[in-house]
Amino acid sequence: MNPLESRRTALILIDLMPRIIALDTAPFSGPAVLERSVALAAATRAAGGLVVNVRVERPGVEVQPEGSSFAAEVVPQPGDLEIVKRTIGAFGRSPLDAELQSRGIANVALAGIATNFGVESTGRAASDLGYETFFITDAMTGLDGAAHEFAVANVFPRIGEVCTTAEYLSGLK
Repeated sequence: MNPLESRRTALILIDLMPRIIALDTAPFSGPAVLERSVALAAATRAAGGLVVNVRVERPGVEVQPEGSSFAAEVVPQPGDLEIVKRTIGAFGRSPLDAELQSRGIANVALAGIATNFGVESTGRAASDLGYETFFITDAMTGLDGAAHEFAVANVFPRIGEVCTTAEYLSGLK
């Protein structure tokens, strides 16, 4: 993996909310993805990068389902960006692109749940918008293993760079 200029890099964590972390996922459990995401966020902050915490709210619903806040381990910290999405991906009808542009972000690295929904949709939009896009495949999981593996093998390499947590961490400069 080529070195990433950390000041121009945003780590986007998708839907790390208790009700989603608790889903039956594969190939990794929600708690395993959460643990890796916490490490990724700490390293990104330490290197001077931006951490973007994204959570979904169901549109047209007065009260969101229980477990719809961020998991305690990934509650946004000072300097982080919080995005509430009402679509599958984080860019649709949200201020995410404008916020990244205003901060001079050129690279986005994606992690979270679920690989073939929120992560893939956000990655497709990021690529369309011209961001250098990185998919941290061991820090994401799907609603089933086959869906995760299909996205990792067939979709992500066409729209960005596929990497592991270790590769991402070694690429931060």
